[in-house]
Amino acid sequence: MGEAKVSVAKDHKELQTFMRNLLNDLQSLEYMIENDWFEKGITRIGAEQEMCIVNSKTYKPAKINMKVIEAMKDCAWLDTELAQFNLETNMTPVEFTGRCFRQMEDENLVNIAAIRKTLKNFGSNIALAGILPTLRKTDLDLENLTEKPRYMGLMRALQSHLIGNSFELNLNGIDELHVKHDSPLLEACNTSFQVHLQVEPKDFVCLYNIAQMLTGPLIAISANSPIVFGKRLWHETRIALFQQSLDTRTSHDHLRERSPRVNFGNGWLHGSILEIYKEDIARFRVLMTADEVEDSIEQILKKKTPKLKALQVHNSTVYRWNRPCYGISENGQPHLRIEARVLPAGPTIVDEVANSAFWLGAMIGMQKRCSDVTTRLSWEDVRDNFMKAAQYGIDTKFNWFDDKKYTATDLIINELLPVAKEGLEEKGVDSTDIDRYLGIIHERAKAHMTGARWQLRAFTKLKESITTDEATAVMTACIVKNQEKEMPVHTWPLPDPSELEEYVPSRLRVEEFMTTDLITVQKDILIDFVAEMMNWRKIRYMPVEDAKGRLVGLVTSRHLLRHYSQNNKLSGKTPTSMVEDIMLTKPLTVTPKTTIMAALEIMRENKVGCLPVIHEKDNELVGIITEMDFLRVSSRLMERLELTNSK
Repeated sequence: MGEAKVSVAKDHKELQTFMRNLLNDLQSLEYMIENDWFEKGITRIGAEQEMCIVNSKTYKPAKINMKVIEAMKDCAWLDTELAQFNLETNMTPVEFTGRCFRQMEDENLVNIAAIRKTLKNFGSNIALAGILPTLRKTDLDLENLTEKPRYMGLMRALQSHLIGNSFELNLNGIDELHVKHDSPLLEACNTSFQVHLQVEPKDFVCLYNIAQMLTGPLIAISANSPIVFGKRLWHETRIALFQQSLDTRTSHDHLRERSPRVNFGNGWLHGSILEIYKEDIARFRVLMTADEVEDSIEQILKKKTPKLKALQVHNSTVYRWNRPCYGISENGQPHLRIEARVLPAGPTIVDEVANSAFWLGAMIGMQKRCSDVTTRLSWEDVRDNFMKAAQYGIDTKFNWFDDKKYTATDLIINELLPVAKEGLEEKGVDSTDIDRYLGIIHERAKAHMTGARWQLRAFTKLKESITTDEATAVMTACIVKNQEKEMPVHTWPLPDPSELEEYVPSRLRVEEFMTTDLITVQKDILIDFVAEMMNWRKIRYMPVEDAKGRLVGLVTSRHLLRHYSQNNKLSGKTPTSMVEDIMLTKPLTVTPKTTIMAALEIMRENKVGCLPVIHEKDNELVGIITEMDFLRVSSRLMERLELTNSK
């Protein structure tokens, strides 16, 4: 959040006071715009780098951000984020000219190197990815929230506005993900590289609309977030995941429209920045209040620039993908910014800076070519481009000016890169840097290889020979190594399982190991039908569940063998016909949080070949582990041992 000293309103009086200050701030902003208070004649850019901390051996999240902050307490540019495995750095704003992008890259490299050096003492490292491939759902439990009052306040405020019973993720890509979660901490899956462009009030409407128009192509060429909990989803899954993780709405049997707090917008901007702030105040309830709020009207009357704290706090709880920002420059004058929030973290720092140069150059170049893009492209097309790009990334086909259709690569190479180059030249950016950063975008488009596409190809290839958990670990290890070498993503080779030097499955939980694509039956099914199903699927264990998905029994191949041997035509016995007649009614089970070593011990002591995995609260069946799962892991360990001994 942009303002540290925030809290949830203690009572109605405090809430009403904050809302009064919010209206005063809006009135003060309007007055400053009308009376020309804003800084002119200079354009600055800036950025915020979010990142994940990972264990250097397992590449899973390392929940140590407060320890890192303490160890680097003299670094004012370093800050925490929502989850204990997240950090954020704030880069120095620089004038948009000359070597500004090289300055951005160099500062980020220095900062990241300092963090990596500190993290070595904790056996950890940094991974830059829109969504960390090794994240597990349990990493997003509320116990992993960063221990700061403002974060807990935000979580409680969002939960207090929840209309349904839980936060839900429902996403379809190559795979499907449909899960519930008890807190909005799912937001912490997302890490980004947020870029800021200072804009004069007179140019704000034009440039904001251009930013909206460019968002789809920008996502397509920069996507880096396709894997969530071992599922292959959208190319830039952050877009949907961020919205759904903070979505307090629920479905209804009527057609009332409610906007999510994370949104792209509802139409073109026409009047001024005030339209956005007014809409967000009207649509979204106050979540947080500022502990220290000045009287902005009083400041205006004193001819002093107000901080507009109330407005900034409310703005920080409404997550537009192109967010308007207000700030005060070092000279004391107010300024406005557009913050691009769609850019993911990674794949490397040089890729991030290339993305920034492309966006910023295209913003200025497009303003020069077309002062009103709303006359060339409909809002519906812009919104459609945004959603398609999030899902399909560089494989998107875009609607563009004059109803033309372009593939992502054709649009970027033939239309937008020339515009971006013009814009950077207009700002006097060093020609060598223009060639360097836009060259990376050109080569990435030419190779048809973004971070998202690399991850999808890598994960699919790895899954052919190793488990999902090991595949995400290998992939993350390769990402970290390539980032340390500063290799642009279009030059990355696909990973090999041997690239992970050490893999220790004994530390895993059952949820990272179990089979979730289950074939099940209910107890009133014919035994012959079950036998045929097990034969078709070549499985030895069939869970039995009720209509609500709760485990009620288990049928094994041994049960079927006993059944058919005892009920042959010569036995004289009346054959049983239903599953409930032969099933094991109280099978041994484990929960998703059980370690695989504990699960292995249960199977060994009780001489059983499988363990259904149930949700501890309601006995819902969520997965199964069998001796074949352990065999796959042990064979991989033997292969690794053989490889180590042969070196």
